[in-house]
Amino acid sequence: MPTIVSVSTFHPPHELMQGEVTDFVRELFQEDFQDIERLLPVFQNGQIKKRHLSMPLEWFRHEHSLKERNDLYIKLATDYGTKAVESCLKDDRFLEQPLSFGEIDAIFFISSSGMATPGIESRIMNRLPFSADTKRIPIWGLGCAGGAVGVSRAHEYCLAFPKAKVLVLSVELCSLTFQRNDRSKSNLIGTSLFADGVACALIAGDAADVKTKRLTPSILRTESKLMPDSEDVMGWDMRDSGLHVIFSRDIPSIIRRWLGVFVETFLQKQNLSIDKIEHFVAHPGGKKVLDAYEDTLHLTKEKTVHAWDVLSEFGNMSSPTVLYVLERFMINEVRKGDYGLMAALGPGFCGELVLLEWGKET
Repeated sequence: MPTIVSVSTFHPPHELMQGEVTDFVRELFQEDFQDIERLLPVFQNGQIKKRHLSMPLEWFRHEHSLKERNDLYIKLATDYGTKAVESCLKDDRFLEQPLSFGEIDAIFFISSSGMATPGIESRIMNRLPFSADTKRIPIWGLGCAGGAVGVSRAHEYCLAFPKAKVLVLSVELCSLTFQRNDRSKSNLIGTSLFADGVACALIAGDAADVKTKRLTPSILRTESKLMPDSEDVMGWDMRDSGLHVIFSRDIPSIIRRWLGVFVETFLQKQNLSIDKIEHFVAHPGGKKVLDAYEDTLHLTKEKTVHAWDVLSEFGNMSSPTVLYVLERFMINEVRKGDYGLMAALGPGFCGELVLLEWGKET
């Protein structure tokens, strides 16, 4: 089975404590929300302590056109993505020796917070000495599900080409989509949650020549699921001013109704049950989302501690977030034969599950 052999993360430069963001939103929105003090506790009750943004707080005080935002997205996504790729291919926490860029057969680029044609992955290939034959697979529009979906599609690529070494690069600069003149409660909730982040995972086929230092998770099975007629649950509303967040208040209740059967059916296909899953690699969409995961799947806090820690330290970065969680599992000691379940939910409304087993040394 294809194996995840390295994961790197890159943290954008401007670290903000949640209290700073709360004060900023109070100042910006107080004339539009008469009950602003009643609404602001969502910032402190969401279990987020700090977040990383691509631009300083002062930048968000001013109006920016869609072109200005997107030009900045292209520049920074290329800069940050380049650094994440470099780190992933030489990460001595996981790899016995660095890999060269020319060894990479394909790049899956995941994003939903900006647009670029040619894609960000091609711009990175012009900076780093990748082979001109490297295949490019950009995937746009999967939001918070994107990181897990990228791992799934890379797994399938490596099944088809067992010698392949594939990168999944996820870049989201959610803060650049901030709409200072959008006074909707959906925008307020999104502002309390979302942040910027970058992650890169290296996935190798069974016959790939990669030497690792520790136990690595093999990908046993993946599955995607779409909830019909649910376009209004989460996503973007594209307007002249840019991307406006759609974020339904019903997401936690939808998870409680829908996720349990999805997970149970998925695991049954491998003759497993949820109690056999030692490591739950969950995308931490927010406090209520993680609570819903735990309630629906009957998970202990011990199994979700890494997801809670990532939420606290980084907020919801959309697609890279689940790879931040995965990195924490990979740098901690696990037992050979342990099962893990990666889970992420996104626009569509959709879900992606990835079954992992630790113990294959490549």
